[in-house]
Formats: sequence, structure tokens, C-alpha cells
Amino acid sequence: MTRRITALALALVVSALGAPPVQAQTPRVELTWMSIANWELKIGAKRIWMDAYFSRLPQASFYAPPTLPGDQYAYTRSPQGIDMDAIRKVRDAALGSEKLDLLLVGHSHWDHSWDSPSWAKLTGAPMIGGVSSCLQAQAQGVPAAGCRSVSGGEKFDLGDGITMRVVRFNHSGDASNPIQHFARELYRPPIPDAATGGFRAGVGEDYPNGGGNRAFLFTIDRGGEQLSFFINNSASPFDLDKDIIVDGVNHGSPLNNLRAALRDAGLTQVDAWIGTGGKPVAEQIVPILRPKHYIPNHWDGLFNAFWPGLPFPFKDDNLQAYLREQNIALYPQKQYFDKFILTKAGVQPDANAVLKQKLGFAPEQKFSQALRDAVAMVDSTSIGDDCGEGFAPPSKWAHVFAVMEALRETSGREGLMPRPGIVE
Repeated sequence: MTRRITALALALVVSALGAPPVQAQTPRVELTWMSIANWELKIGAKRIWMDAYFSRLPQASFYAPPTLPGDQYAYTRSPQGIDMDAIRKVRDAALGSEKLDLLLVGHSHWDHSWDSPSWAKLTGAPMIGGVSSCLQAQAQGVPAAGCRSVSGGEKFDLGDGITMRVVRFNHSGDASNPIQHFARELYRPPIPDAATGGFRAGVGEDYPNGGGNRAFLFTIDRGGEQLSFFINNSASPFDLDKDIIVDGVNHGSPLNNLRAALRDAGLTQVDAWIGTGGKPVAEQIVPILRPKHYIPNHWDGLFNAFWPGLPFPFKDDNLQAYLREQNIALYPQKQYFDKFILTKAGVQPDANAVLKQKLGFAPEQKFSQALRDAVAMVDSTSIGDDCGEGFAPPSKWAHVFAVMEALRETSGREGLMPRPGIVE
């Protein structure tokens, strides 16, 4: 089932990455979480980014059709633009003059692929994603040759002992929000709004999920020593074991696709999993993936402003208890741009303080006492599985956090609910 990309088809990637000979050295990976599902994967000298969405579209612009009230992000009231100022500020601090080698897109919803084409144009990095992500890139001016469409099962030799396997996955949600959840692709590039140049961000408009999700399995072989990690930015326990079918083409089930990728890589477990979905997803994936370490992904909401930093602490008692039972170490983030250094010795958190200072972030987010007290009252600060923020019924934390935000905004008493990062 796994398809090896030919040398010709790999030209896009190889031309950007090069393929230097494998060095006999201890492999090391730096995994930097940049908010939502935005990641930098620095493998040796190779710098790979995933999604890189910093624009933050307003929640009020989305609405559900009357017949499907659970699909809250199906349509939008107006086209939206791209926050190029935010993108350039992050670019200047995080990259400077350094090269971005590759840009991955997990799926085609706005909170993943909205800014990706702008990064491709700014940096010259080639994109890899689904059909819809590549069509969205074309709509934003990226040449067709600048985005490689993948369906799952592909294997890329990125040089320097790095192999990347594409794993077709599903999207969070279920039958209650079918427009957002079920696999759907675009058939042509979206058309920019004539007046504003913006796009319609709804999942039933220009930004469907793109036929489900594209997850990635990385292996790094250096002189006989190997590291491996798996990253997905959406998943649903509702149908992880069901085949993904788009336009009559069967792309297999996420769990079987993951098994196939591991088998092709000769792996029975991975060193780390950057994962979504909490305990319900972990219970299905852990028996197959058997990760040694777990780093949460896509848990901080969709609409919180980026520049104040982390809006609330990570907490998931059920997931933590399950991982502890499985002897899997959990590494929750404490601030945007937290770095995790993966070696054969394990995972070492790194505050990444110099970069955070450039961006105006504290090394570790400081929260008000009111927020800390609220967190202590709940077993999870999830406000919805990855892209599921706001779906009914809302989580206990979604309700608590919304009430506290409303009190802060309407009371005029900053001490009642300070903005994240401001200590009482």
C-alpha cells in the first residue's frame, strides 16, 4: 500500500532540502510548539514547519446552517484576510535569514492552512498537503509546482537519514457536525473576494477539511541509531477504524494506515507522539503506536489572541491517568514556543527563552489566581477536540472560561479576570 515517490516526483522536495550523505552521529530533533497545531520540526539542519497559522480569524464571522446547528463553522458572514504583519513578525523572530526547508499542512481547515501559502511565498519553502490545501495555495498565488498533493501512503526521503511517511487520518467530530467532520475536498482553487481579496473560511465554503487529515511518521537514521516520532493534528474516536472514502476512492482507515506506515518503517513503537484527542483517541492509537513520550497538540482553542500568549494551562486528568497506566511520559506546554528536544535518552523540555523574548512572550505563562482556581475545579481544560471548539454540548471548561472572559470584558475590573499573562 505504501508508495515510494519517484526521483522525478521528489524533485520539489529534494531541490529544497538537498540530500547530503548520512552522518554517523546521535540523532536529535527539536520540536517547537508555536500555538494551536503550529510546529517547527528541526531535525539536524533541516527545518520543517507544520501549518503555521497566526492570523486568528474572529469567531463571530462563522455561523451554522439552520438544519445543522452542530456545524458551527460551516459558513461565514464575510470574507476574511491574512494577517501579514503577524506572519512577518514571527518570521523575523523565528527564522530571520535562516532557510525554511519544507512546509507541511495537516488538513485544509482555516486554522491550519489559512496562512500556509503566505509562508510558502515569503520563504520559498515547498508545501506538502492534501488536494484542497494545494488548491488553496494556488488561490493565494503559490504556483501549482510549489505544493505537492499527497493522499496517504507516500514516503519521502528528505536526506540526511530522514524519512517522512504520510499517513491518511480522519478529522475530529462525528455525525452531529458532518460538514466539518466527514472527508471532503475542493475541486478548484477558491476565488478571492473581488472587493477585499479575502476568502470564505467556512468548512462548507473555501476551507473544507480536505479529505480528512494528513499525519506524518518521521524516522531519523544516523549511523545505525534511530529516532522516530508521529504527529497528527486532528483525529476522531468516532471512526478511526472506518475507511476514509472520497469521491468513491477508498483511502483506508486511519488505524490501518498507521499500522501500514509503522510496518513499512520496521517499527513496533515510536519515541514520541505529538497527538490530539485526549483519552478517547489515545485508547485506540496507543496500542498500535506504543509511544514512549506524548506531547499534546491543538488544545488551546481556535480564537484566542496569539500575542498575549498561552490563554490557559493544559490539564487533562483522564488522559494523564491513561498515559501513566501505559508508562508514557506526558509533556504539557507552559507557553507558546516551548521547545522539546528528542534524543534516544528521552524528551528534554527547553524554555526557548531567547526566541520568546523576541516575540514578547514570558518564558512560562503566568496566570491570575482566578484562572488558576477555575482550572482546579475541572478535570480538563479542553474546549473541544482540536478543531471542535464550541460544539454542543460545551465542555465544563469551555463554559467556565467563556464566563470568566465575559466578566473580564464587561466588568471593567481587570483584577477580576486579568488577561492571560497578567498576574494579580
